[in-house]
Amino acid sequence: MYVKDGEVTQIEGDPASPLNRGRLCPKGSASRQLVTSPLREYRVKYRRPYGTEWEDLALDTAMDMIADRVIATRRETWQDEIDTPDGRVRVNRTLGIGSLGGATLDNEENYLIKKLFTALGVVSVENQARL
Repeated sequence: MYVKDGEVTQIEGDPASPLNRGRLCPKGSASRQLVTSPLREYRVKYRRPYGTEWEDLALDTAMDMIADRVIATRRETWQDEIDTPDGRVRVNRTLGIGSLGGATLDNEENYLIKKLFTALGVVSVENQARL
């Protein structure tokens, strides 16, 4: 990645790499546009239920809304145990929350998301890049 005056100017692969011989995947090729596009949003956008317009929202407000919804959903859908033909089995899970990660996230981000959701008892955690 080449940066000049604090701005990304070019992204290239490593020609010495035995894996890709310097060629970039579609994600790598589009990464410059991802960070330099004039259409990139820098504010939190929120559309209220049944709303038709997006509105700006403070980051702290958005984070509080997300936390409140995760806590409420987890509380309402939590399963300590389930009945099976062999008796009750401890599962400690919620089926009320799921996560589908995007391919614009890197491996480290997806790893941390998986760890977070697993710690919350979420079973349905998937990533677009694996599909």
